[in-house]
Amino acid sequence: MTKVELGADGKPVVPAEVLGAVRTLIEWAGDDPSREGLLDTPKRVARAWLEYCQGYAEDPSIHLSRTFEEVGGYDEVVMLRDIPFQSHCEHHMAPITGKASIAYLPKDRVVGISKLARVLNGYARRLQVQERLTAEVAKCIWDNLQPHGVAVVIDAQHGCMTGRGVRTPGVGMVTSRLLGCFLEDERSRKEVLALMGY
Repeated sequence: MTKVELGADGKPVVPAEVLGAVRTLIEWAGDDPSREGLLDTPKRVARAWLEYCQGYAEDPSIHLSRTFEEVGGYDEVVMLRDIPFQSHCEHHMAPITGKASIAYLPKDRVVGISKLARVLNGYARRLQVQERLTAEVAKCIWDNLQPHGVAVVIDAQHGCMTGRGVRTPGVGMVTSRLLGCFLEDERSRKEVLALMGY
């Protein structure tokens, strides 16, 4: 991500070419970018997109760098269910909204549970496809925690399908990525998916 300059007000300075691009899009869509209600829209849209895409400015694996080895002998599944998230599809830049369940079977260390949600958001706050988002979250946890297994299931709705094109609201897309024991052992796979509600 490009380094963002901050103005005297502490807000990001929006380059003229970005403002012009948003104005062009408004005009191309059929409205007048110079009318009162749209005068500040290019600046607001630009700053909103900086926020939507703030995941490009971070390495999600950093959230998994602090782990705990003293877990009192705990050796069962650790899971965070139904984590809400929002992303944007890379094909139409339309919203993807949904929830994710993330689980891992620790080998010798655990991580604070909020870190799982932070990893998800680090990848979700980029232009995405749901399949890649699911795989990236799972791989990040697998590579950094080196657990016995990782399971990630994402259930989301896509604005590119609900608000345009086929226009079918209420349809959810489910993707999953299973690694380690959750992929290789049928009993472990059934257990983790049942805990997730699948």
